[in-house]
Amino acid sequence: MRSAQRFAGYAWLVVAWNVVTILWGAFVRATGAGAGCGSHWPLCNGQVLPRAPALETLIEFSHRATSGVALLLVIGLVVYSRRVGAPGSLVRRAAWASLAFVVTEALIGAGLVLFGWVAQDQSQGRAIAVSLHLVNTLLLLAALTLTARAASFPGELRLRWKTSSLILWGLGLAGIGILGATGAITALGDTLFPARTLAQGLAADASPASSALIRLRVAHPVAAVLVGGGVLVLAGRLADGKREAARLAGWLRLAIVIQWAAGVVNLVLLAPVWMQILHLLLADVAWILLVMLGLQAGVVANTSTSG
Repeated sequence: MRSAQRFAGYAWLVVAWNVVTILWGAFVRATGAGAGCGSHWPLCNGQVLPRAPALETLIEFSHRATSGVALLLVIGLVVYSRRVGAPGSLVRRAAWASLAFVVTEALIGAGLVLFGWVAQDQSQGRAIAVSLHLVNTLLLLAALTLTARAASFPGELRLRWKTSSLILWGLGLAGIGILGATGAITALGDTLFPARTLAQGLAADASPASSALIRLRVAHPVAAVLVGGGVLVLAGRLADGKREAARLAGWLRLAIVIQWAAGVVNLVLLAPVWMQILHLLLADVAWILLVMLGLQAGVVANTSTSG
């Protein structure tokens, strides 16, 4: 039992570390420091350790360092899961999925650097890549959260979902995934084409002469209202009268409302870097809560085991 508890604590630590790494990656993009290591990967400007680095190089290199630690932590998660989880258990499968997604996360990041889709690049390829990067990030967080949450239950976890619950959960996850992709494009547009005033920004959104990255920005707030409203409704349906699920549903609803408020503030303040980071953090929290809620909806019982 103590071994399982220690594993759960370690798994939540891995979740937290990856969230920090994700936010630091957003800081790299928002500050235009993605080219800090040139077009080299995994080396930085052709060196293992950059010498006399500029500020942009330090920012980019530190992100690579935190990403490398994240990979090692997830490898440790897989190894550890084999000690505490039975073959075929959710803990083991989710840990392996986490490893797969952290590897693809690194590969997409490498592609952004090697193809030059960083700094002030405005290509369509970059827009597609950052959207895929965000979706993969969410899948990584989902796998890590499932690992940690499943390990947090004492004993053997038994799961059985109603068909309606699985459909609602899937719709919620897909909706937030699409919302995240539009958010990634919006954040990229805000970085590449910063507006001096709110009026100027709104005018640019509606102008046919503007870059596609600017004109697509309007999709994100529309998606936020539609998806957020849908999640508010399905949260109660997923709870289905279960005490712990209802608690998670309440936290998820609160996170959605706060995220709406943060989106408005981000728009009014013209997307300052610190607000972009906070906005992404709230999105990650809402996603993690939805993953936990969906899992909880399927919990039938769990039997205590010694160990």
